[in-house]
Amino acid sequence: MVTTRTIQYRDALNEAMCEEMQRDQRVFLMGEEVAYYNGAYKVSQGMLERFGPGRIIDTPISETGFSGLGIGAAMYGLRPIIEFMSWSFCLVAADQIINNAPKMLYMSGGQFGCPIVFRGNNGAGGQLGSTHSWSVEAMFSSVPGLKMAIPSTPRDAKGLLKTAIRDDDPVFFLESERMLGMGARGDKDFSHYLANRWAPPEGDEEFLLPFGQAHVVKPGKDCTVVAIGRTLHFALEAAEELAKEGIDCEVIDPRTIRPLDIDTITQSVRKTNYCVVVDQTWPFSSIASEIGSQVHERCFDDLDNHVYRVNNDDVPAPYNRALEQEMLPHARKIAEAVRAATYNA
Repeated sequence: MVTTRTIQYRDALNEAMCEEMQRDQRVFLMGEEVAYYNGAYKVSQGMLERFGPGRIIDTPISETGFSGLGIGAAMYGLRPIIEFMSWSFCLVAADQIINNAPKMLYMSGGQFGCPIVFRGNNGAGGQLGSTHSWSVEAMFSSVPGLKMAIPSTPRDAKGLLKTAIRDDDPVFFLESERMLGMGARGDKDFSHYLANRWAPPEGDEEFLLPFGQAHVVKPGKDCTVVAIGRTLHFALEAAEELAKEGIDCEVIDPRTIRPLDIDTITQSVRKTNYCVVVDQTWPFSSIASEIGSQVHERCFDDLDNHVYRVNNDDVPAPYNRALEQEMLPHARKIAEAVRAATYNA
């Protein structure tokens, strides 16, 4: 019988990989410290003992090398999962992951696919400095040929990762270090919105979530708030505060950026007539900019104000804890944007 249970975000990722490795002998995990150390963040805890060193593979500190090795393995029929300890470290492998993997099927005339998953921590992890706090979704999502998922709950982490591993295209799977320890109940202020969709079902090894299908987390009528990944939790916190002022937000989690479920977003905007988009990239050429542009194109006559964006401040990530938290999107910034968008500032 399928039941719900308590499970941390990191354990949901582990469970997804273990189930897919058990199901398909072609799947293997490769990255720095994924084997004998059980993963830098313990996402691969116990996998070496279960699957052995032939499928759980420690690598040198060389993203360029093991990314390229994974792409070659995918071209010859395997299904690699390549873990970046941080997506900040992927930049040295840009030629492999964005110039080779997404273009392989096209440039080989259909002879070589590239079913590979690149996954790891994305965004500011907590006082890691500006070079270790990159949010890469805006840089990489413009590349045709790849797919991109950004899960915000343990349930989505498991269901989307299993779908990614089975996908025949390269998938960029962006997690968050700050969410790895999240349990199955959510934060107290808004757990009721996610209570039935927070933990993956137990005992269902075919639990898959389709790409390109957004989740309306909180229905509402006054303003559409689109929030991606970790920012979903700040958006729900802001929605709780705004509800006290009589502003009823509809909060949407896209879950995947490539493909993007713009239809669910625009359907909501046509109902509310206002829109705020939140993501953890810098504002110039951000994901919020792209979604805002598409909303303007499709909902011009329905909008009663322009689309508002909430992003990281346009500065390198500070090391100081207080400055770092202020630089990132948070509930106060989102609430202020909603008030401005709905003429309640």
